Amino acid sequence: MISEGFTLSLLTALLLKVALEVVLVLKGAAAARFRRAPTRQAKVTGALMLWAIAVGSKLVVLALIDIVFGGAVSLGGFVPVTLLVLVLLFSRSCVRRLLFGTGVGQ
Repeated sequence: MISEGFTLSLLTALLLKVALEVVLVLKGAAAARFRRAPTRQAKVTGALMLWAIAVGSKLVVLALIDIVFGGAVSLGGFVPVTLLVLVLLFSRSCVRRLLFGTGVGQ
């Protein structure tokens, strides 16, 4: 991530955190729908929803950063944003485990 200042970096991190939490809620709802799906067609639809959320969330993050901060912040392309989101998920899991003693995915 490249930004024009420290405050802008913090605001970008806050926006990414909020976006990540929203994506996790959507992913949880889609995963629950996938698990409850009674038919093969419903399972395929649930799997497609999970895939769309996984891919679309990165594009939404890029668009949000562009809308909110314009050219003052650059995250790179799809692959760097995907890696950034994975690192954010990993760090979130580690903090939860440290603070609450819960495992990954809880």
